[in-house]
Amino acid sequence: MGIGTSLLLIAAGAILKFAVTTTAQGFSINTIGLILMIVGAAGLVITLFWMTMWSDRRRTATAVDPRYERPVRDPEVY
Repeated sequence: MGIGTSLLLIAAGAILKFAVTTTAQGFSINTIGLILMIVGAAGLVITLFWMTMWSDRRRTATAVDPRYERPVRDPEVY
């Protein structure tokens, strides 16, 4: 689940929880809204955690070689 999907679930859940005033027999629309908000928040936390864990944490040092005037990667980093 991505960030956009999580935000969509949170928004749809908030609409069902706070804006819809109709009633239905057999289930509660407010409860469904609350469930959607919880699932969206959990999906958002998991997505952000996943993105943090798989981000590239390696930093590369670059220097400009005056002979060629182009960036050269530091061989000690690799």
